[in-house]
Amino acid sequence: MIGMATRKVTLSLDASALEFAERAAKADGVSVSSWLSKAARREAVRTGYRPTTEDAQGKARGDEAELAAALEELRAQG
Repeated sequence: MIGMATRKVTLSLDASALEFAERAAKADGVSVSSWLSKAARREAVRTGYRPTTEDAQGKARGDEAELAAALEELRAQG
């Protein structure tokens, strides 16, 4: 996400969640931080969060489209 402001934060994750994130980030060719940021946005949208700013709404629509495509791919795999 080029141009997005970032903040450093400290998070505690269980070991398996971190391992999943590390493997998924590596497979996507992105940093763990980038992957977790994207995953957090996607989960927020999936669970009903709707951003209030126009810029954030555009990103959320992209996340919704990505989520729909991922679900369709999973269904096709059986």
